[in-house]
Amino acid sequence: MNKTSLVYHDLFQKIEEEGYPIGSYLPSEHQLCNLYGISRETGRKALAMLAEDGYIQKIRGKGSMVIEHRQYEFPVSGIVSYKELAEKLHIKTQNIVYGYQPNATLPLADFKSLGTELTAAPVTAIKRVRMIYGEPAIIDKDYILKSVVPEIPKRAVEDSLYAYFENQLGLMIGYATKEITMAPATDEDCKHLAIRKGAYVAVVRSVTSLSDARAFQYTESRHRADRFSFRNFARRVKK
Repeated sequence: MNKTSLVYHDLFQKIEEEGYPIGSYLPSEHQLCNLYGISRETGRKALAMLAEDGYIQKIRGKGSMVIEHRQYEFPVSGIVSYKELAEKLHIKTQNIVYGYQPNATLPLADFKSLGTELTAAPVTAIKRVRMIYGEPAIIDKDYILKSVVPEIPKRAVEDSLYAYFENQLGLMIGYATKEITMAPATDEDCKHLAIRKGAYVAVVRSVTSLSDARAFQYTESRHRADRFSFRNFARRVKK
């Protein structure tokens, strides 16, 4: 880990633990140099990373103020694996794999609203329940095109698909298109999310593409409505 990342993670940890509470200011670039024994450029980069991630706002003449950042809990925008997000937020989680079909067919009708023109294709179908602090919160249904990823080992299913795609296969994940809807809970939802019939779930569907624009992952995440909130951090960028 380079010096910029070390400083970033130390400041991030102190913000999370409220060593720097919301509304307070982080040390200046000059002070960071003295505190961490780094160059001013390294300190500037670490602060820029915190600003980009929505933890601070740079205010001219005053410095870097810590802002409300808890809106990053389970953001819908962005492309991040569940494991990466859980580690970042320090959440105690568990994955329960209850469906694994290495030779299935993509349920294309479920994703037509996202604009894909793909016809039914062979996929590896994976179903997992995401447990948060011992309570079922999310069902993730992933459909991975076999034309891009012919095989997915069970250990990757139980751990992290993205770690396998990027670190083992060298795939470059580029972007995703997503939609959010509300839907009545199915029998499957009631069983695996421990909710009653008649309840609603938040459904997040996405199509993820590689950097060469090939769509390869189709995901349907079904969230307990009482555990779901759509929050995002947006920063205006002037042209």
